[in-house]
Amino acid sequence: MREDNQLIVITHLSQLVTLVTGFGSLIIPLILWATQKEKVYNMDEHGKNIINFQLSLIVYFIICIPLILLLGLGLLGFVVLGIISIIFPVINAIRASNGETPTYPFSFKFIS
Repeated sequence: MREDNQLIVITHLSQLVTLVTGFGSLIIPLILWATQKEKVYNMDEHGKNIINFQLSLIVYFIICIPLILLLGLGLLGFVVLGIISIIFPVINAIRASNGETPTYPFSFKFIS
């Protein structure tokens, strides 16, 4: 196994591709994780955290849809989730570049 912090940082930042294309925040990190988890040291741990975070965001976005009818709380939820989906990948990319373990709060453990 090789140590490649740059690839791990790119994997964290690849979640932001949605800002440009409108999709891919789950697909690109999933592909990077699946192909590199056996080759790059710590990629498995980082990849699992990213995938769990992205799947959790999808669940939270789905929960927000019916909440739109309840005083527009779903719209507020969309805004908050949008901000979170930008801030945490950047923070964790910085942490990964420093060799630290990423933390994505409010993430469900779909993959452990």
